[in-house]
Amino acid sequence: MLLAAMIGCSMVGVVRFTWNDLWSSPLFWQLRLPRILLSTLVGASLSICGTAYQSIFRNPLTDPYVLGISSGASLGAAIAILAGLQAYLWGIGLCALFTALLTVWVIYRIASIGNRLHTTTLLLTGVCITFLISAIISFLMVLHQDKMDSIIFWTMGSFASASWIDVALVAPMAFVGILVVWIHSRDLNLLLTGNETAQSLGLDVERLQRRLLFFTTLMVAFCVSTCGVIGFVGLVVPHGVRQIVGPDNRKVVPYSVLVGALFLLLCDTLSRTLLPPSELPVGVLTSVVGAPLFIYLLYRNKPQL
Repeated sequence: MLLAAMIGCSMVGVVRFTWNDLWSSPLFWQLRLPRILLSTLVGASLSICGTAYQSIFRNPLTDPYVLGISSGASLGAAIAILAGLQAYLWGIGLCALFTALLTVWVIYRIASIGNRLHTTTLLLTGVCITFLISAIISFLMVLHQDKMDSIIFWTMGSFASASWIDVALVAPMAFVGILVVWIHSRDLNLLLTGNETAQSLGLDVERLQRRLLFFTTLMVAFCVSTCGVIGFVGLVVPHGVRQIVGPDNRKVVPYSVLVGALFLLLCDTLSRTLLPPSELPVGVLTSVVGAPLFIYLLYRNKPQL
């Protein structure tokens, strides 16, 4: 289904291709194909991050966007843009990684009570950090109005400027991060039983959490550095997958990769075809789907909060 969708989505848009001229068009190779590949890589990365976070924090309501980690990465990207670091290959990505890791550390420290993570505190911390970072970014835009358009791009999420360089930056991070999470898919099942139980079964919980948080944050940071903040992919996809294959992360992890890639690919295709020749930010479409689901999950999990 994913391969068929990639081929089909390659043909539609403001400029339509037929099968015969698809492979011979410079427009396809320079613009359309890198956009297709980048959207699938980012979709796979964000969905697998959501899958990992929901097991690490033992909370079905967590994903990189809700926790504020995507916003943290966008702050680093904004600072890098203002400093002119976009001229360097790893400039924006490394700045986004630093602020994203800092955001994860702050969230973890605030929400931890001993060896436990308090659900309500975790969610409220993520919301507060998102608002705080949004305020900081808005302040930076006021101070640097000449670069406001570039910063707004990161806050809304879009693949309009996707290039082969972006694909080359995200692909290795995505493959390494997905591999690490997949290798630890059984350990993610143990984390769901609680830190004490997992520890008694021989799992080094703190080491595993640090490793997974680093690699997933690495993926989020480089995704944000290339396409901006795209919300709720890590929330929608894992829950949809669990409805089909069950709660076992050994199945949820690989299916989340494929379904996440397919989901964001279709959202991006809709974003560039709904209002031609204009284009909607893809983050708008994912939020339209994800926000109602988040509200529903929040309502359903009220007794646990």
